[in-house]
Amino acid sequence: MMPAAFFAFIGAMFGILTVVLGAFGAHALKTILDGYGQSIWEKAVLYQAIHALLLLVLPTLSSFISPKAMNIAGYMIVAGVILFSGSLYILALSGKKYFGAITPVGGVALIIGWSWLAVSLFKATFRS
Repeated sequence: MMPAAFFAFIGAMFGILTVVLGAFGAHALKTILDGYGQSIWEKAVLYQAIHALLLLVLPTLSSFISPKAMNIAGYMIVAGVILFSGSLYILALSGKKYFGAITPVGGVALIIGWSWLAVSLFKATFRS
């Protein structure tokens, strides 16, 4: 089991990358990517930012949910960001549409992570 601080650390690292990749997309890739590529890049940055924040908040929930539940939710979110945003970054840069086939796998991992967290918090709410 990983300590709760691990997920906060990963969230902070994703946060740093969010700013770097957002700026890179807005400036360095401005003349390289077409409108479609820019929209894909922006979507990747947005989802990464949202989930970086979730990972920063996740350890504060450790008093409500079990370490196992936190680990499952956390690892699914980490995997989801890597697969979802990562595949979109590669798709935007390469233009190879087959990278888009990885994106839904990352989306499913994000959904599982959020769902696991929601169910765990629901159980904690009604635990006697």
